[in-house]
Amino acid sequence: MASLPTLTLTLTLIFSLSTLTLAGSYYTTPSTTNKKVMNPIDSCWRGRSNWAANRRALANCAVGFGKNAIGGRNGAFYVVKDPSDDPANPKPGTLRYGVIQSKPLWIIFAKSMVIKLKNELMINSYKTIDGRGVKVEIAYGPCITIAHVSHVIIHGISIHDCKPGTSGIVRDSPTHAGHRRGSDGDAIDIFDSTDVWIDHCSLAHSYDGLIDVIHGSTAVTISNNFFSQHDKVMLFGHDDDNVEDKRMKVTVAFNHFGPGLVQRMPRVRLGYAHVANNRYDRWEMYAIGGSADPTILSEGNYFVAPNSANVKQVTKREVKNGWTNWKWRSSRDRFMNGAYFVPSGYGTTVPGYGKTQSFRVADGLMVPALTSNAGPLSCTANRAC
Repeated sequence: MASLPTLTLTLTLIFSLSTLTLAGSYYTTPSTTNKKVMNPIDSCWRGRSNWAANRRALANCAVGFGKNAIGGRNGAFYVVKDPSDDPANPKPGTLRYGVIQSKPLWIIFAKSMVIKLKNELMINSYKTIDGRGVKVEIAYGPCITIAHVSHVIIHGISIHDCKPGTSGIVRDSPTHAGHRRGSDGDAIDIFDSTDVWIDHCSLAHSYDGLIDVIHGSTAVTISNNFFSQHDKVMLFGHDDDNVEDKRMKVTVAFNHFGPGLVQRMPRVRLGYAHVANNRYDRWEMYAIGGSADPTILSEGNYFVAPNSANVKQVTKREVKNGWTNWKWRSSRDRFMNGAYFVPSGYGTTVPGYGKTQSFRVADGLMVPALTSNAGPLSCTANRAC
């Protein structure tokens, strides 16, 4: 007969997994069903064989603070056929020509391509970049800037080896081309923008950050992405003195933080971050950090610490003192290889989503399954993705 501690652990695991099964069909375990284990975003659309004929249904599938981002759902399709780039006078058929239009557009690609931009790509409001069905890379040049706009969705592309932009003329609408002083070399820079959803992308190896959410940006969801081979992964809040970032609310969910990452997964200033059901495969400095009294709820994540005894802690406050009242909490996280989270503060950290934004967060034990398809998907028309 099993010893009491072994029996207790076994019953606890059985109870936990049964609870997850009851929480929703997408949390059922492989041992109880032949269906794929999917998170609530993926279960919204991936099981449908007609996804290619109904692409814009994706806009109804986000969760969290970026749930209301509709992108180009109410617009026409625009097909990218030409990977070339002209920052000042883009040609029809290129990605830049599509993203600068004033009207809503759902942007898709005629074929697989690598797009090497000559300067930062300025995206206008109500745009979706949808890479499903082909392999699209934005790489080896300046990358994406989402500035002073709203309702942007980026899905299913790879963004890597991004370089700083140069001083020069860059068009951001059909009627305006302005002088830009040069971008920092981020993969995606979200600046003073709202209702943004970044989903199922792969991001790696850029000059500065992979995703920045800064200067008053809010209502952002970052989900199902695969991050790898980079130092400063995500920055939320530009500077401790940028008080406009107090309004910032970001959901980070179902992402896989893979090999070669150092820090900032994310680093948060002033605002609020709900970090839920993400997989962390080690870090070289820390996983979740911040300064200037942000509120962080780490819920149902799966943390695998590095082997080094000096970097087991998940968290890092970028100050020596005065952080004990900051509201940082861990709930249902799972800690492997000695990982640990240092909580602080008093009072609630519940995200306060509206009814349409809310989603069930699974226990951290389920995260390896829920994040197993993070990054761009290999989708084929007329087949479930």
